Amino acid sequence: MSKKEVDFSNRDRFIELGLMISSLRKMQGMSQEKLAEKAKISRSHLSSIEAPNIVRPFSLEVLYNIADALGVRAGDLLNATLPPTK
Repeated sequence: MSKKEVDFSNRDRFIELGLMISSLRKMQGMSQEKLAEKAKISRSHLSSIEAPNIVRPFSLEVLYNIADALGVRAGDLLNATLPPTK
């Protein structure tokens, strides 16, 4: 498996994590540009993390930076669940 590929069993986890990051960012009224700046990543990288149709693996360093920028613990991002859609 190449560095950019995600094991199929983790695919949904990356998607759910990206959606959680997007939801928290929006709840805080923060743009992608602002969160990316605070997390020290590019806006395009953040966009690909948040996109539900793209599975973008990313490092723990990026996870911690995003969590810090959102003012939450990294573990809380991993353990959070989105409410079911109607």
